[in-house]
Amino acid sequence: MCGRYAASRRPEDLAGIFEIEKWEPEETLAPDFNVAPTKEVYAVLDRPLKDVADPSPVRQLRKLKWGLVPSWSKTPEGGARMINARAETVHEKPSYRRAFSSRRCILPADGYYEWVTGQQERDLEVEGKKKRPRKQPYFVLPADGSVFAMAGLYEFWRDRTLPDEHPQAWWATCSVITTEAETGPLAVAPADGPHSLSDIHPRMPLMLTPDRWDAWLDPGRTDAEELRALLTPPPTGLMRAYPVPTAVSNVRNNGPELLKELEGPEEGTLF
Repeated sequence: MCGRYAASRRPEDLAGIFEIEKWEPEETLAPDFNVAPTKEVYAVLDRPLKDVADPSPVRQLRKLKWGLVPSWSKTPEGGARMINARAETVHEKPSYRRAFSSRRCILPADGYYEWVTGQQERDLEVEGKKKRPRKQPYFVLPADGSVFAMAGLYEFWRDRTLPDEHPQAWWATCSVITTEAETGPLAVAPADGPHSLSDIHPRMPLMLTPDRWDAWLDPGRTDAEELRALLTPPPTGLMRAYPVPTAVSNVRNNGPELLKELEGPEEGTLF
């Protein structure tokens, strides 16, 4: 799964990486080293501009709220629970299938946090059952330091209790697509700790390699089977993971110190 990540790159940097054509300076977000559900996040998407005659999609950097609210939802209250969409079923789930067809995005990150769980806890997670509190947090990121481009979906929801001109009449929300965690060895693994992503958690965010960015963002691609082919996990051996301070477990903590690489797990934690 993905329940927390870090996103510190400036919009100017993201514009160069993703060939952004349009972004609004007033939507600039501060670097966030502890992105949690319901926060506003950057999303890269291809979409026609408003009030422009040309209907061609434009590569944009937009500010969305993490926690998808389907357009047909009566209230936005379920958004906080819809932070992840499973790659295996995203094409058929009522909450995601319309967005999967035409509203796909990339959520740029430095990497994501995940907490090591014991085998029994992992089994409960796979079964969708409640598990005990997580333990040692790890930060997972591309070994070469490149951007972690998470596959995502976005939706628009209209709050019918507000007039059209109200600034909060429309909600723009998103969800991260997840897949089974890699079982192959990490490119760089801690000496005293997990040696694969599956050793940390059974799920992981689906990272899109640059060769898939254009196809994934293209709203003109709507064939479900062609789109599902883009959800194939990237080659193994691209990621590294290292233990970080347990302070990241508190969403109120935020700063680059959360990414500090520890020599080993903190005392009293797993691994």
